[in-house]
Formats: sequence, structure tokens, C-alpha cells
Amino acid sequence: MMRTPCLLLLLLPPVLCVSETSLEPCEVDDDDFRCFCNFTDPQPDWSSAFQCMIAVEVEIHGGGRSLEQFLKGADADPKQYADMVRALRLRRLTVASAQVPAVLVTAFLRALGYSRLKELTLQDLEVNGTAPPPALEATGPALSTLTLRNVSWATGSAWLAELQRWLKPGLKVLNIAQAHSLAFSCARLRTFPALTTLDLSDNPGLGEHGLASALCPQKFPALQALVLRNAGMHTPNGVCAAMAVAGVQPRHLDLSHNSLRATAPGAPACVWPSALDSLNLSFSGLGQVPKGLPARLSVLDLRCNKLNREPRLEELPKVSNLTLDGNPFLDPEAPKYQENPTTSGVVPSCARSGLAVGMSGTLAVLQRVGGFA
Repeated sequence: MMRTPCLLLLLLPPVLCVSETSLEPCEVDDDDFRCFCNFTDPQPDWSSAFQCMIAVEVEIHGGGRSLEQFLKGADADPKQYADMVRALRLRRLTVASAQVPAVLVTAFLRALGYSRLKELTLQDLEVNGTAPPPALEATGPALSTLTLRNVSWATGSAWLAELQRWLKPGLKVLNIAQAHSLAFSCARLRTFPALTTLDLSDNPGLGEHGLASALCPQKFPALQALVLRNAGMHTPNGVCAAMAVAGVQPRHLDLSHNSLRATAPGAPACVWPSALDSLNLSFSGLGQVPKGLPARLSVLDLRCNKLNREPRLEELPKVSNLTLDGNPFLDPEAPKYQENPTTSGVVPSCARSGLAVGMSGTLAVLQRVGGFA
């Protein structure tokens, strides 16, 4: 009979069963809500994670080490501790900084399939090797939000399709940042029937061409928000073309924090998604309003660009809510500030704001449009 302390929650129960000794690597807050673990010692006490079993939000950092030592029990049947996992309060989980065999990842997902976990973040992980084929019916967790940041996969372009097969349907928000590959194997990818927010921010090498490969046609039928902050986009028109090929119809498009430029003269016109009503072009270095924007919008965000004069009506779409804060023509200090070449004509308030881009693109979207997830 397996003892409860051996669950160790975040790294494969019961694979990580070790002696219950020091609790130093992990700390739980006073409300028993959040537990944080950082296993950086040369010989970490993995049993410290036992105290995280009472927490709602758990974050574990593996210190960059390989977790191959835990492969021995990866083929254990998770049904033996199903009731224990169901009883956990865990809703948000982050696993970071480790080298993880793919077999261990799939065993980990199988175990979480019995939990009530809703938000999973994998960060700074190197997933090596190949995973066993999944069952015909997904046995992993029923997530609402999946975030992947700087995760490498040995399976190349097939990684998302393979990961998807372990997750129960119903994923609403997918965030992929600092990805090693976003050229998905579309033929192997299943439809994401409930996905409303796709955030590909912080992938500066993506660009419009890469976006066309990532937006697999007919795989995102419910998409309402596409977030592409700092994703190497060059022109709104190029993004429009990629969306048209994929057939996505988002209501909100975030192109902020890209170095955008005006559409080249003679470039073919693009038909924007009819559902699009909110467009964020803030912090994009625009010296003028790009041509070829949607004819009508509810929200157009042009904050913190380099507009030296107020846009004329004929340069703008018919828009209900236009934001121009932080442009030089509205800031009396801007001319003096522009004399400093390191600021490139950006007004002081925006230069400060630009340093705080730590907020995820998805969070910014949800705050602005009321939350699609």
C-alpha cells in the first residue's frame, strides 16, 4: 500500500518516493495556498515536496538536473493512487528547470489525469527521448490553460501533436513562448475545439512566414484572441495574410512590441477577418498609421509609438475606442527627449513602460477584452 507522503505531487508520484527528512527546498505560504520548491542542492531532498500536497498553486524548479533517476517507476499504474490525487487542492502547477525523459513526462500527465488541475506551466525544460504511444482516449489532465516557455522536444515538429494526445479536450488557452520549433506537423495535429486564446508571444524568430506554419488550417475553429507580442511581425498586412490562409477568425489581435513598418507600396490588399474588432499596435515603433487596416474596429490601440502628429480621420478605420497616449505629438517633453539617440523618439513614459513587458500577452488580452478563457 503506497503511503500518502510518497506522492510528492509535482514530479511523478510515486516515482519520487524517498525518505521524509528535511523540508528546506520547499516553502508553503501562511495560507497554505502557494508552495514553491527549488531543488538546487547537489543531493536534493525530493521528499520536501510532501508539504506541497496541501497547496492550490505549486511551483517546482529542478535546478537544471536530469530526472532520469526517476524512470524506474514510470510504468506504474496511476490507478493505485487515483483517490489520493483527486483529493488534492492543486489547481495551478509549474514545473521548471530540468532535463526530463519523454517517458517521465507522459507518466506525469497520466498521474495528473486524476487531479483537478486546471493550469499547467512547463518552463526551461529539455524533453529527451520518445514517449510511448498514448491510449485511444486521452488519459491526461483536463486543462483550461497550458503554458510552455523555453521547452525543447526531441520529436521536432511533432511535439505539439504528441503532447495534445495526452490532454483531455477542453483546453481554452495555449501559451507558447521561446519555442525551439513552431513549425507544427499540421497533418498529425488534432483540432482544438475549445481553444479561444493562442498566445505565441516572445518568439522573435517567428515572423509572418512562421506564423503561417504555426496556424494550422481548420485546427483552431473557436479562436477569439491571437496574441503575437514580440514575435518578429513586420506588417499588419502580413499577419492578415497568414490568418487568411489558416482561416482563423479572432476577435482580438495583439501585435504590440513588434518592430512594425508600413505596408510596402503595391502590396496586395488583404481581407481581414470579419469578426476582428480589437487591434493592438502599441509599442511598435510606428511613425504613421499603417495602411490597409480593417475598415471598422471597436478598439485600436496605438499607444507609445512615434506618431509626430495626430492621425487624420481618413488614415484611421472607423473606430469606437482609439488610444494614442504616449506618442510624441501628445507629450510636450518628447522633442527634448528625442535628442537622445538611445531612446529613438519614444516618449519617456513609454520608455519606462517598455521595460515592464513582463506581463504575458495573454494576461494583457484578458484584461482588455474581458477574458475569453
